[in-house]
Amino acid sequence: MYEALEKDLAYNWHPDTQMRSLREHPPLLIERAEGLKLYDADGRWYYDTISSWWCNVHGHGHPRLREAVARQMAQLDHVLFGAIAHRPAIALSERLLHLAPEGLTRVFYSDNGSTAVEVALKMSLQYWSNLGQPEKCRFVSLDRGYHGDTVGCMSVSGVATFRTPFSPLLFPVTHAPTPYCYRCPQSCGDAQSCATACLHALEAILQSHAGTLAGMILEPLLLGAGGMIVYPPSYLAGAARLGRQYGVHLILDEVATGFGRTGTMFACEQARVSPDFLCLSKGLTGGLLPLAATLTTEQVYEAFLGDDGGSRTFYHGHTFTANPIGCALALASLDLFEEDHLLARVATTAPLLRRKRQILPTFL
Repeated sequence: MYEALEKDLAYNWHPDTQMRSLREHPPLLIERAEGLKLYDADGRWYYDTISSWWCNVHGHGHPRLREAVARQMAQLDHVLFGAIAHRPAIALSERLLHLAPEGLTRVFYSDNGSTAVEVALKMSLQYWSNLGQPEKCRFVSLDRGYHGDTVGCMSVSGVATFRTPFSPLLFPVTHAPTPYCYRCPQSCGDAQSCATACLHALEAILQSHAGTLAGMILEPLLLGAGGMIVYPPSYLAGAARLGRQYGVHLILDEVATGFGRTGTMFACEQARVSPDFLCLSKGLTGGLLPLAATLTTEQVYEAFLGDDGGSRTFYHGHTFTANPIGCALALASLDLFEEDHLLARVATTAPLLRRKRQILPTFL
């Protein structure tokens, strides 16, 4: 074990980690995983309480998911998705659009949460350009939002830790105040008042800048990296209404909140909101392989139709776009949602956990 950790520290660079601190406190060496547990090289086990970075849905080593990977690997492991199709991607798109809010009709695949957001940002910007409105090229986001670590994602994020070192690369974005109802900076008194007050601030931004705004991007109901900030569905519903009123795309980043994380398949369902772009990853494959999808509307899709090789084409792609193994795994994960009645179980267990939490000692 110690030799392996020495090599890890000699060769590897871990994400979001001050590597100097690992010299004194080496990383855990995880050897295997099963169900809810991770097992280290000494045989000790740990609950995977962060779901391997908020992505694992059904637990580790689920036999149905293992079988789906093996079955697809034996048939078609990978193929370019540019002007080539395959059945797992076709079937997955059909399933996702059936589950997604009404109005979303097209799926564009990539390979992680950041790229799903980058796709939405680029599509939104080029949509307006294709319509002859290139001046609509800016975005509005929440000042405590987080959307990923690529340049576009950092630009629309608000958490300084992830932005500041790279500020020379970032494009300008207008940040709206986060509806931080638990610690409301305006002391509004309750969640509904807080949401309403923050919507006034958002509307002022949209009213002033609608002519130059392509879209606004939000994490629906829960801001993860910004501090696990929960805000009411009324704010999301109001933001969607304002987006339509001022002609600004609504981009919902459900990379962390999608696939049951907030109790419904997608968090935006709780506000009865249908966005112009829905960004998905993490739990899409049950959290076992990288795959991402950006869902959008027929209106957006049609704005990109034109001559072959023309400027209206969306020139964006990834080597592993719609990887067949990832798509097959995602289909198997969605099967488990249905067969295990996962969302119904969440609706039953969440109130139980809430009651148990209320009787725990305060120091916990």
